[in-house]
Amino acid sequence: MAVEYEARVARIVEHAPDTRSLFLSGPRIAFRPGQFISCLLPVGGETLIRPYSLASSPEEDDLEICLNLVPGGRASPYLLTLPVGAQVRFTGPWGTFVLDRAPEAEAVFIADGTGIAPIRPMLRRALATATRHPLRLLYGAFHNEHVPSARLRDEVARRWVDGDADRARRFFICGVGAIVPALRDLLRGAGYERRAVQYEKW
Repeated sequence: MAVEYEARVARIVEHAPDTRSLFLSGPRIAFRPGQFISCLLPVGGETLIRPYSLASSPEEDDLEICLNLVPGGRASPYLLTLPVGAQVRFTGPWGTFVLDRAPEAEAVFIADGTGIAPIRPMLRRALATATRHPLRLLYGAFHNEHVPSARLRDEVARRWVDGDADRARRFFICGVGAIVPALRDLLRGAGYERRAVQYEKW
């Protein structure tokens, strides 16, 4: 049975009208950059279980989750209305989309929207442990949900598929919806090894 923790909302940072970060203060848990927690949310007389990637680094005191309003959703409206001091129950950490140290190759981090959340601690860890290999971030933050997919895919193809024949890079991709498997398939189809393309889809 998963261990359940309880934290409180210590701080709220609004990134946009429907996107914000909640900083949860409470028990210190050991986690790896890229992992997530499962929040237990009392909504409509039941407990909803929803995963949220940790945007904070393991060295930080508070846990940061970043979320946006999901049209028709039940969990995000609840979390977005929580005030400072509110209690949040959760389990975790969970997940295998992780990075403990920079790869021994060029590393490319690709994030779409709030998919930047797990990428942030992964990138910090990579920066702290990188040697001579470059680190790159491609971040798509757009309001039109149809535009970022096309632009991200075109940019990835231009830079790392059509740009040269180097297939030694490592990729870490996170985002919402069909763009994530589309980028995975594009890169693997272009000759990058299966294990060189890690991803998490929401």
